[in-house]
Amino acid sequence: MAGKVAIVTGGGTGIGRASALALGRDGYAVVIAGRRPEPLEQTVADAVAEGSRLASVVADVTDPADVQRLFGQARQQFGRVDVLFNNAGRALPPVPLEDVPVADWRSVVDVNLTAMFLCTQAAFRVMKDQDPRGGRIINNGSVSAHSPRPFSAAYTATKHAVTGLTKSTSLDGRQYDIACGQIDIGNAATELASMLAVGALQPDGSTRGEPMMDVSHVADAVVYLANLPLDANVQFMTVMATKMPFIGRG
Repeated sequence: MAGKVAIVTGGGTGIGRASALALGRDGYAVVIAGRRPEPLEQTVADAVAEGSRLASVVADVTDPADVQRLFGQARQQFGRVDVLFNNAGRALPPVPLEDVPVADWRSVVDVNLTAMFLCTQAAFRVMKDQDPRGGRIINNGSVSAHSPRPFSAAYTATKHAVTGLTKSTSLDGRQYDIACGQIDIGNAATELASMLAVGALQPDGSTRGEPMMDVSHVADAVVYLANLPLDANVQFMTVMATKMPFIGRG
């Protein structure tokens, strides 16, 4: 993968951090973005200690100007963008649909959907004009793109919308050799999802801890998707803890 360059949003923690480090180990130059400088700096330091090439940009990817700055810095430092992992996202604590504050709804839509759209736009502008042309966009969906958890209207609605954006991106990117696929993740053991192992609200009203999987399995999947040739694509991939209550009536 000598010379290939990836951008990972939400790259300072969780799935983004694990994926950025894995891409770095695989030979990619990686630019990570996030709103908090400390996690970004720690991820870069850990990557450099492993011999990888990582750089960070403090950016709010809901802000078009910050997105343009992110992609501009990636091109300035590494010359091109071959892979975008649209990973940044947020969720709300479980709240009955009728009680979700409008401000919280808009915040989730901004982070989970609008930011992904803005980064995809920026990636198109770079990938269609670089030489060699093209690249790959990987969208972080969720198993919630298929089935909701109780009291998760905002998060679930945005993840269903991500699936539509993934399909439109795949279609509109064809003429520019831009491939797009979606990875739907269930119960990766990250700081954000740690509460699921302790107690997750179930559709029957009970609260039960759920099985989790190591986040490295998600990172390995991201590297696999990134390394596909542009004439091949995995449109949708689900990576989940085997025994989590997703398939069936659990």
